[in-house]
Amino acid sequence: MAKTGGDLLIERLIEWGVDTIFGLPGDGINGLFESLRTHQDQIRFIQVRHEEAAAFMAAGYAKFTGKLGVCMATSGCGGLHLLNGLYDAKYDGQPVLAITGHTYHDISGSFYQQDADLTKVFMDLAPYNERIMGPDHVVNAVDQAIRTALGQRTVSHLSFPKDFQEWTTSDDTRSMPNIKGHTSVLKVSVNITPDLIQLQRAADLINAGKKVVILAGRGALDARGEVVQLAETVGGPIIKALLGKAVVPDDSPYTTGGIGLLGTAPSQDAMEECDTLVMIGTHFPYLEYYPKPGQAQTIQMDLDATHIGMRTPVDVGLVGDSKTILQALLPLINRKEERHFLEKAQERMSFWRDLMTERGTQSAIPMKPQVVPHLISPLLDDDAIITCDCGNNTTWAARHIQLRGTMQFSTSGLLATMGSGLPYAIAASVAYPGRQVVALVGDGGFTMLMGEMATAVKYKLPIKVFIFHNNSFGQIKWEQIVLEGNPEFGVDIQSIDFAAYARACGATGFTIDDPANAAGIIQQALAHDGPVIVDAIVDQNEPPMPGKITTDQAIALTKALIRGERDSGDIIKNIIGNQFSEAVATKGRSLLTVLPGIGK
Repeated sequence: MAKTGGDLLIERLIEWGVDTIFGLPGDGINGLFESLRTHQDQIRFIQVRHEEAAAFMAAGYAKFTGKLGVCMATSGCGGLHLLNGLYDAKYDGQPVLAITGHTYHDISGSFYQQDADLTKVFMDLAPYNERIMGPDHVVNAVDQAIRTALGQRTVSHLSFPKDFQEWTTSDDTRSMPNIKGHTSVLKVSVNITPDLIQLQRAADLINAGKKVVILAGRGALDARGEVVQLAETVGGPIIKALLGKAVVPDDSPYTTGGIGLLGTAPSQDAMEECDTLVMIGTHFPYLEYYPKPGQAQTIQMDLDATHIGMRTPVDVGLVGDSKTILQALLPLINRKEERHFLEKAQERMSFWRDLMTERGTQSAIPMKPQVVPHLISPLLDDDAIITCDCGNNTTWAARHIQLRGTMQFSTSGLLATMGSGLPYAIAASVAYPGRQVVALVGDGGFTMLMGEMATAVKYKLPIKVFIFHNNSFGQIKWEQIVLEGNPEFGVDIQSIDFAAYARACGATGFTIDDPANAAGIIQQALAHDGPVIVDAIVDQNEPPMPGKITTDQAIALTKALIRGERDSGDIIKNIIGNQFSEAVATKGRSLLTVLPGIGK
């Protein structure tokens, strides 16, 4: 019996090991859905409420499993909705295949309903971007799309005309050069090691360094043991880019935590003082946090040669996967007996941890946002998966969630888009039904795709969603004030009773507005066997300031206060009340010592 184009696509996905597709049905993909129906014992379909969420879920699925993420949407509007989540996957280097419908092949381009040429729309997004030209084209296109997504760790796109989905191979005429069976399912290893000359050059620079710092990103997640071994050998701290938060546990004596606006002061101190920088699987984007050009000899390891030297001058570039490179490099590294640089970083980190504990145990009302993750962290399972959205919640999660064991963590990295936290959590729970999954999100980001809470209920996914409810696009507010020197504008958002919303969706809802009750409610929420929303009402004037304040940032804040920032009194009160001890952990660079008129 001849197979339909839809059958050929779904069966080839199954041959490649695809077991899950996230998407939303539509008439432009009805042929594919019929094949999904008849193959549902081999491949599962997770129905979403918005296609953007399907793309985020595919990206999250790829991040947490290391496998190909797949999403599907109908022609025109459905495919367009995928774009944000797919760019998130592309920018964070995740293999994702997007499958979209298209109008009937013989009226394409005639402005028929939903006749958007998605292959043109996806040109910037997907290195492999192809329209299916008939049933005999399906296997070739699917194979090359998946090879590209996995091989380049990027997004591939297939646009499938509606009528071709239902055509069979008997309706099609295979061309002479399209020999049946010429393409195959084959997953290729990407374990690449540079030559010995390059490795020795890198080792010589590291051996010559007296103050070595390691900057580890998501590309080092599979090289945890090797990264720690390198840190121990060179006596240097491990600084973690946000997507590399799980490279080493947060209580490791070798790490100073994160870097950047949501990083730690000890990490920034180490960057400013190092003479050698080893970058492993990262192209952390914020140039101002790197050593000054000429300050440090730099070695960079990355699977993508185009990332080498992108952010800071590099003396030796090693192309390949981090684990394989480090295994070859470590025997060439001499152990440094001088540990003063590491010990100084550890001393500073001790002060910083005390400061974070102080911030996370405040009893003030309105409740400080740091209280929520500070209480959640010790209650998490050793293999929990934590997601967060982009906003102020990212700062609180990065600083107060302490990873340990085999925990996983992710957020939207280079795209830094709002709305990803909830879909990521759903994807993680689909992939690992027995593991604890917790999402930390802002009220702004959550409301973008809040309909997906119904998806969690439908599939009985016991995710726990903690919403930092401050009635504001909080990070944008602080960017306006601290980075631009302007009073806030356009950032207020209408309040929603999220606990009531949870119940309306069929989930369980809790509300926290008093730190005295927070611990008990959080414990109850985490213990509940089902999806939960915890609506945490927090102080919108708590500043998510960088670990170390620059004079320019302090001046910008002062300008905003002078020019009419409406919450000036509360902001100043929070600065004075919460940051008096920061100078200890940041060598005097707290707001109290930098901010004109406050530190006197």
